[in-house]
Amino acid sequence: MLGQGSRGEAGSQPCRAQVASWCWCWNPGAPAPMASVTQQQVQQFHKDGFLVLEQFFSAEECDSMRRQIQRIVAEMEVPPHCRTAFSTREEEQLQQQGSSDYFLTSGDKIRFFFEKGVLDEKGNFLIPKEKSVSKIGHALHAYDPVFKQITHSPKVQELGRKLGLERPVVVQSMYIFKQPGIGGEVTPHQDATFLHTEPLGRILGFWIALEDATQENGCLWFIPGSHTNGITRRMVRAASGASTCVEFVGSEPAYDDKQFIPLPIRKGGLILIHGEVVHKSELNSSESSRHAFTFHVMEAKGTTWSKENWLQPTPELPFPSLYT
Repeated sequence: MLGQGSRGEAGSQPCRAQVASWCWCWNPGAPAPMASVTQQQVQQFHKDGFLVLEQFFSAEECDSMRRQIQRIVAEMEVPPHCRTAFSTREEEQLQQQGSSDYFLTSGDKIRFFFEKGVLDEKGNFLIPKEKSVSKIGHALHAYDPVFKQITHSPKVQELGRKLGLERPVVVQSMYIFKQPGIGGEVTPHQDATFLHTEPLGRILGFWIALEDATQENGCLWFIPGSHTNGITRRMVRAASGASTCVEFVGSEPAYDDKQFIPLPIRKGGLILIHGEVVHKSELNSSESSRHAFTFHVMEAKGTTWSKENWLQPTPELPFPSLYT
């Protein structure tokens, strides 16, 4: 059985919740999927909360996404007053994204968020705009043909079925640049802090390396097994009249850096990320970028998407099924 969520009625404090694992279906006699996943790998995911699948996507698929994002950035037009720096530090997050309707209404749009220090006080670029973007979100999977094809590719759908997902829907997508020299750190977090469901254990991230991700350019780091401890913090929509659009309820515990292990991965590799596993990435101080495309799916069967989440489906874009 799946565990109950970590937060009940609005205003109540979150607590650690008992969380069950994904319901995975595995038939040892079934033919291997297009990108083979072994029973041992499935078991490892249960244990760790993440799984690395090298060479899941081809070099050409990765290059097609990079070419498409270059075209999107070349045509980017963001009014200076909407240009905000992306940060995962709580105070900066509330100050930047949390006070911006541009962020709050980006769930069904393709919008641009920038690295810290690349804008002057009037929102003008201090460096070339193509070097300033931190991420693009949150509906590439719905509105761009290249990213839509990748998200719903036959091998992704086949993987979803191998993982036992019955009614998976895509809730968001992001293109992450991790720019050379300035690509900001992503502080330790759990995706369910931002994408909360009742019960927990229904969010799964797909993280695709479009370039080699190394310790030098900011690969992901994980705490193995941390997906079994529930969550202690949520980002929710703030009440009407509040000074920010969103607020945090609860707090992130202090993590021991020694618990984290790095997950370098080659171009074309895929990392599956359980919604409650703790992960992070460091500042990219190298001369190489670390582009990635990532999207999250929710098992919709028997699941309630929290109306307090910052991200909400809209009449223009209900959460689309992963399966086509």
